[in-house]
Amino acid sequence: MTNNEKKRIDNMSQYEMARLWRFAPSNETLFSDDTGEYFKKVFKEKGWFTPEISKRLTFSKNLYE
Repeated sequence: MTNNEKKRIDNMSQYEMARLWRFAPSNETLFSDDTGEYFKKVFKEKGWFTPEISKRLTFSKNLYE
């Protein structure tokens, strides 16, 4: 994991992480190897998916909304 990947993950909100998890392409580098493990750890610490986030994502059309 690079320092930039770690900073990117650390600076993401819970919603941003959920949105990326739901809509990112399968080759998203933040989900690979030790970076992916770190992403999951941080996302879980931030609360993972909540009913509110899941509902908001259901009505979101793509990654950039």
